[in-house]
Amino acid sequence: MKILIIEDEPQMLDNMRQTLEQEKYQVETASDYKTASSKLGVYDYDCILLDITLPDGSGLDLLQQIKSQGKDDGVIIVSAKDSLDDRLKGLNLGADDYLPKPFHNAELNARVKAVLRRLNFKGQDTITIGNAMINIENRELKIDNKDIELNRKEYDILMYLITNKNRLVTKAALAEHVWGDHIDQADSFDFIYSQIKNLRKKLEAATLTVEAVYGVGYKLVID
Repeated sequence: MKILIIEDEPQMLDNMRQTLEQEKYQVETASDYKTASSKLGVYDYDCILLDITLPDGSGLDLLQQIKSQGKDDGVIIVSAKDSLDDRLKGLNLGADDYLPKPFHNAELNARVKAVLRRLNFKGQDTITIGNAMINIENRELKIDNKDIELNRKEYDILMYLITNKNRLVTKAALAEHVWGDHIDQADSFDFIYSQIKNLRKKLEAATLTVEAVYGVGYKLVID
């Protein structure tokens, strides 16, 4: 899962980034309105942590930009502004949650996980697809109730394909989502192939298959 933190206070930004990286998220950051707006115009995220007060603009304007682009990224407003008006305005503009500063790292993790579960997995902690079951909380895969060990990239690829099941995912989109912003500008995406190859081997006993569309990308097909 890929997260964008938009926060202008350096220590707060670094703490949030470290906290979420420990939970195995792919984390990108922006510390001002201009950078955030540029990233939002080019890249997609599963969840956006959005500060309202930025040195060169309003986080609420960024929220309007997200919604006007028709994106379904989850948005959690993270701000020291804790007035009812700010909460209501953010929620009315389409934010999924509001987390007032200061907060504990455990609460940040819980809010992010709740938004991701609600948007991508209907609030469930586990996903069952045929004979495969994935525990989202523990990042665990079982096939026919047997544990299948995945490395971080294999798991992230699988989850991205699951959230886009039966849809073609381009190599560029997969690279950007799993490896981070700007990797989609790489000269070659050969580094994806070895991860896909290993993932396919581990899914041999499963009723789901990663199909390649030559020269374009991949699609997860449910048998």
